[in-house]
Order: sequence, then C-alpha cells, then structure tokens
Amino acid sequence: MNIFSIFLMFGGLALFLAGMHFMGVNLSKLSGGRLEYILGKLTASPLRAVLLGAGVTAVIQSSSATTVMVVGFVNSGIMTLHQAVGIIMGANIGTTVTSWILSLAGVESSNLFIRMLKPDSFSPILGVIGICLYLFSKREKKKNFGGILLGFAVLMTGMEAMSGAVAPLKEIPAFTNLFLMFSNPVMGMIMGALLTAVIQSSSASVGILQALCATGAVPYASAIPIIMGQNIGTCATALLSASRSGVNAKRAACIHLYFNLIGTALFMLVFYGLHGMRPFAFMTESADSAGIAAVHSIFNITATAVLLPLRGHLEKLACVTVREKKRRAAGRMPAYGMKKIG
Repeated sequence: MNIFSIFLMFGGLALFLAGMHFMGVNLSKLSGGRLEYILGKLTASPLRAVLLGAGVTAVIQSSSATTVMVVGFVNSGIMTLHQAVGIIMGANIGTTVTSWILSLAGVESSNLFIRMLKPDSFSPILGVIGICLYLFSKREKKKNFGGILLGFAVLMTGMEAMSGAVAPLKEIPAFTNLFLMFSNPVMGMIMGALLTAVIQSSSASVGILQALCATGAVPYASAIPIIMGQNIGTCATALLSASRSGVNAKRAACIHLYFNLIGTALFMLVFYGLHGMRPFAFMTESADSAGIAAVHSIFNITATAVLLPLRGHLEKLACVTVREKKRRAAGRMPAYGMKKIG
C-alpha cells in the first residue's frame, strides 16, 4: 500500500459521505418540506416512534443526520423530549441497513439475479437513471428522486474505492498485527468510538470496517469491540449540534449518548461474561461483511428492546445531567451596587 492507495481511501470516504449527504438533501426536498411534520406527528406510541426513526434512517443512510434533525425539532418545540426517545433508538436500528447493503458486495454466484443484487452491479444502473432524471427532468419531484438514486450510486462507488484501497493491506504483516492488538475489548471500543467521532458517521465507519474485513486481517475478537465503540462515537455529531442549543436539545443529545453507553456496557458484560465461561469458537475466525452487519444489527435491536421500556429513566437521567438554569425572582435587584435608603 502506497501514498496513492491512501489518497484513494480518503477519496472513497469522501464519496461515501457525499453520497449520504446528497441522498438526505434530496429526500428532504422530495418530502415537500413536510419531514418535520411527519417526524413530529407519527410518534403517538413508542413502537411507532422506533419504526419511524428506523425507516427515516434506513432511507437517508445516516443515524447522525436523523439524530441531529431530532435535536433540532426538540430545540424548536416541534417535538417533545418524550417523543424523541423512540426515534433516537430507531435511528440506531435503521443505520444497520447500510451495512447489510454493503455486505452484498461479498456475494459470489453465477446466477444473474444474485449478481444483480450486488451493489457494484446495480448501483451504476441507478446512477445512470438518477443522473438522467436529475439533469433532464423538468419536474422537481423527479429531479429529487433522481438525486436520491444518484446519491446512492455515489455512496456505493465510494465504498468500492475504499475496498480497493485497503485490499493490499492483507499482504502487510505490520498492519495485520496492528489490528490483532485490538483483541482487547476496551481498546477496540476506544478505536471504534474515535474513528466514528472523527468522521461523524457510524454508517461510514462500519463501511470502513467491512472493507478492512474483506482483507481477512480482522478476527471477530477485534471487530466486535470496534462495532460497539462505533455506536458510541456516532453520538459526537448530536452532541456538537446541541452544544449551542436549548436545554431540551442538550437532553435529547444526552439520551442518544446514554442509550449507546448503557446498551454497549450491558452487551459487553453479558457477551464477554458468557465468552469467559465458555469461549465462542467464532471469535478467532476472520470477520466478513455479512458477519459485521449481523453483529451491528443484533446489538442495536437488542439494546432497543431492553432499553425502550426504560425510556422514562433515560429521560430522567438526561434531565439530571442537563438542569434548567435558575432564574432570578421577578423584580429582585442584584445585591451589588445597592445603597441603603433612608
């Protein structure tokens, strides 16, 4: 791997993130400006809120984007903190769709139908359709739909570029040894969290991990803690977006962080507790794209199932963390600068 492979890696990452952003922008336009209304109204029950968060995130391919939107809605009063909890949890489930789509890149078959399911087969077709609609259609809705298809094609092109850039790494022992070092679960979590916090996208960081796993250099013992850390790192975007917002917006961002922290802690305690009593044989095997997608999905679905009934406690924890600022009593004058009268 040389300097040009590194350029290709970052270029692929840029295309991956640009594709996700382009999809999200055109989806928002296609909704006719009613996305805020939909997110605010379709949260009558916790389950519906989870499904809404999962559905929106699956389409726009970014849990960070969904969570940031939710923080904005809470800050503007469109959505209550109670409504936001389910959507935030659902966003974590929805983001796993990207990893399943990307895992299709590893399917090998001579069957035409199976081959057409692979992203490198159908994404160019979607890209051609998308660019034609985007450039030549006069109707705004068709242009936006074309933009969504084009964004998806760019996203997949970026993933293919990243995979090609890291392919030579399997021949470098130093690189393989580096990832074997992260069989320590805590170090693996820290690495996953830092990577995701820097690029501000769990979908992108999971995509990078899938590309690295294609080299055969990363065992499940290293990949699983990294995935856990990626779920924590994705909270950075919401925390940044809420840093200058109101109290409830900060609380919504804290709920996202606590959900992932508590979910990760519980998952790690149970998983490694069982592994300690009876070691899992697959932990020494090389991870693949489908395995990464499965672990990502199992964690987020399990964490949501366990913590959704406890959503009220997450709200209380966020309220304790971010308190209302005390206001001075009406009409009360400051103590300093006062003179005694009479």
